[in-house]
Amino acid sequence: MPLVTSTDMFKKAYEGGYAIGAFNVNNMEIIQGIVEAANQEKAPLILQVSAGARKYANPTYLRKMVEAAVIESDIPICLHLDHGDSFELCKDSIDGGFTSVMIDASHHSFNENIKITKEVVKYAHDKGVVVEAELGRLAGIEDAVNVAEKDAAYTDPDQVEEFVSKTGVDSLAIAIGTSHGAYKFKPGTKPQLRFDILEEVAKRIPGFPIVLHGASSVPQQFVEKINKYGGQMPNAIGIPEEMLRQAATMAVCKINIDSDLRMACTAAVREHFALNPSHFDPRQYLGDARTAIREIVRHKLINVLGCAGKA
Repeated sequence: MPLVTSTDMFKKAYEGGYAIGAFNVNNMEIIQGIVEAANQEKAPLILQVSAGARKYANPTYLRKMVEAAVIESDIPICLHLDHGDSFELCKDSIDGGFTSVMIDASHHSFNENIKITKEVVKYAHDKGVVVEAELGRLAGIEDAVNVAEKDAAYTDPDQVEEFVSKTGVDSLAIAIGTSHGAYKFKPGTKPQLRFDILEEVAKRIPGFPIVLHGASSVPQQFVEKINKYGGQMPNAIGIPEEMLRQAATMAVCKINIDSDLRMACTAAVREHFALNPSHFDPRQYLGDARTAIREIVRHKLINVLGCAGKA
């Protein structure tokens, strides 16, 4: 089947009480690992490309590799732009074959966010592409996204109905306590998601798909392996997976996962070279990375997102 939008995915996810995994991709092995997992578990899939990934790998290369994944799969796959920060970037992605884009104008004022988002929505909808926007600001660092904790802001439920109605956006990323990157919370702290905000948002815009960014759980087995083989990752606490699963049973239809994949990849490569110091063939160590990514994605699909078997 060809690339699809997320519209049908989100409708089924909302009604079924699960979420679709949106996994960031940067190279062939990452794409293969994610898609192999989704094929094994018969799960619908969103592959997303950040501005940083576009610069690193070239959007044409990434799009063609995703198209190859579609040919080799029998699951619905959506190709999504993650954190597009301008109309121009979103337009370029739409014109380049993406079926979904995110316009992140959350660093602007509420009215300016509406204005920019509305412009992207009009262009995207004319091309049959869906749009995600963001209301509220998540703290943390990931690729081009860098928001200091003091500048973070929870989503205001009083604004969501006006924002959605005036922009015509198809899904909305909200801030309820998640954070970008791997270094979210210091040991000894207890992460808490504001489910009260999520519940209130769902009341204001019933049936509307909500998105969670910054939802990595910082698996300790990867942190320990990276450090065991020469890394210097400080201890950090991610979002507890049971909280993400609860969010997926509510209005959250899409959960973004990136840092966990990076840690799985890095841990596998470090271990490979520690155990095989004379190896120099990229197919060997990147093959291990691909396997590690496949297994962490399978875990997320089954135990966190609840979307295994929903393709």
